[in-house]
Amino acid sequence: MNTKIFCDIAELDQIKKFNKKKIVKGFTTNPSLMRKAGAKDYKSYSKKILKICNNKPVSLEVFADDYKEMKIQAMKINTWGKNVYVKVPVANSKGSFMGKIIKELNNQNIKLNITAVYNAKQTEKILKLINKKTKTIISIFAGRAGDAGKDPVPEFIESIALAKRYKNVEILWASVREPYNYLQARQLGCHIITAPPATIEKIENFGKSFDQLTKETVKTFLLDSRKSNFKI
Repeated sequence: MNTKIFCDIAELDQIKKFNKKKIVKGFTTNPSLMRKAGAKDYKSYSKKILKICNNKPVSLEVFADDYKEMKIQAMKINTWGKNVYVKVPVANSKGSFMGKIIKELNNQNIKLNITAVYNAKQTEKILKLINKKTKTIISIFAGRAGDAGKDPVPEFIESIALAKRYKNVEILWASVREPYNYLQARQLGCHIITAPPATIEKIENFGKSFDQLTKETVKTFLLDSRKSNFKI
């Protein structure tokens, strides 16, 4: 399985840099990353991202919390570019399943990235609502599940099996915690993994032997002890 790597970022200079990398096949972002990057106006900032990256998929997220406002935002975001995937949460902050909006947007042939998914039951609910034509990404938050003491792997296995009947659906490994997650995602058969720039750079450097890693580690300790002029 050739798992595509997307870059999870909102900083414009980083998007410029990573858009040039062949390893990076698309971009994902969210309101938290946008805020961290200093975005003040959501629309104009999103359009700056799309100006840099106009030939790779870019996921831009709605931030409304109710159906009516979410749909207005989704319809507007969809008009910003042909490469846009509208990111909608599987549920709102109150825990209400956003099935109605997922179905309606999907029926209008709007490409979706359904986010904040944690288990295969949610994947199953989504798949029951969508057609077999319009491109859809289902983002499962592996790292955050792991942070809460949950094993995300069985949820991926089941979700990937469920999605096999849908050639238009891709399962995405989200909330990466370490570069090794890329190998896990590939072994499981995930279509996409999204990772921050620092993790992608580490993935590019895969291939060191255990002996090399031992030498580098010991060298680091040795240099730091000398810099500190430690004595016993």
